[in-house]
Amino acid sequence: MGQSLGVAVLGAGHMGADHIRRLDTVVSGARVVAVADPDADRAEAAVAGREGVAVRTDPEAALDAPGVEAVLIASPGEAHEAALLAAFERNLPVLCEKPMVPDPAGALRVVEAELRLGKRLAQIGFMRRYDTEYARLKSTLDSGRLGRPLMLHCVHRNVSSPPHFTSAMLVNSSLSHEIDAARWLLGQEPVAVTVHRPRPSAGAPAGLHDPQFVLLETDGGVLVDVEVFVNCGFGYQVRCEAVCEAGGVRIGEEHGIAETAADGVRQEVPRDYLVRFADAYDREVRAWVDAARHGRVTGPSAWDGYAASAVAEAGVRALESGTRTAVGLAPRPDLYGENATA
Repeated sequence: MGQSLGVAVLGAGHMGADHIRRLDTVVSGARVVAVADPDADRAEAAVAGREGVAVRTDPEAALDAPGVEAVLIASPGEAHEAALLAAFERNLPVLCEKPMVPDPAGALRVVEAELRLGKRLAQIGFMRRYDTEYARLKSTLDSGRLGRPLMLHCVHRNVSSPPHFTSAMLVNSSLSHEIDAARWLLGQEPVAVTVHRPRPSAGAPAGLHDPQFVLLETDGGVLVDVEVFVNCGFGYQVRCEAVCEAGGVRIGEEHGIAETAADGVRQEVPRDYLVRFADAYDREVRAWVDAARHGRVTGPSAWDGYAASAVAEAGVRALESGTRTAVGLAPRPDLYGENATA
C-alpha cells in the first residue's frame, strides 16, 4: 500500500460528495481514485476538477479501477450488502455509512462473510462515537463518578424529510444512530422496543407518522427514550442526557453565535447533520484512513451494524403493532470480542 490510500467512493449524492471533498481536502494520506453512482452526471460533478478519477455507474467496476486500495460506501442502504460483499471478495478495507444493511438478515450475511475471512474489513459509519461531546459523555459514564446510568433521554430532529421517507424510516434510518450510541455509551444491548405515535405534526407529509417516541429497554435495566421528529421545520438538533445515580450529563445544547438585541436573543441552529457533526465525520474518516494504511480496522464493526439493524427491525414491528416488541439478536461471534459495543 502506498503512502496515499487509493479510495473508491460508492455513491455521489449528498453524503458521498461530502466524503469525496473530505478525502481530497481534509484528510491527509488518502486520494479518491474512483467513484461510482447510477447517475453518471452526478458522479462526474462530484469529482469535477480532480484529475485521474475513474467514474463508473457500476460499483464493482469502480472497485476494479486502477489504484483502488479501500472503499467508502455512501450509496443508499439497500445497495450496501452487495457492495460490502464485493469489497470483501477483493480483500478491501471498507468504511460503510449507516445503516450497514437495513434488514438484519442481510446484515447477518455480511457478518458471516467477514467471519469466513477470519478478520475484520468493515468499519461502520456511526460517527457519533467520534464526536467530542459524545466522547466526553462516554468517558464520564465509564468513570463511574456519577454512579450507574439509569436512563438516557435523547432527541433527534431534522428540518424536513426527503420525499421518499416513510414512517418506518424514522426507526430504521433516523433512529439507528441513537441505537448505536446507546449500545456504545452503556455497553449494554437493547432487548425490547416500544414505539408511541403522538398526533402527526402539521408540517409532516400526509401519511407520515412524525414525530415518534421510542423507548428502548436494555439488558442492564437502563431505559432509553428517543424523540424522533424529522419535520420539525427549524433546524437539526441531536441531544442526549444521561441520568445517573448521583448526577447527570447533558450534551447537544446549541452552540455558536448568540445574538442579543432589544427584541430578544437569537441563537443559530445547524440546518443539517453535515454541519452539526462535521468535525466528527472528519475524525471518523481520518481514523479509518490511518488504520487502513497500516493494515488495521478499528471503530464500529459489522457486528455493531447488524445489532443496530436488529434493534431497528424490532422497532418497526413495534411501530406497526403498537406493542412492546422483543429484540432478536444472534449470538456474538468471538471475532467481535466480548464487548462489541466498546
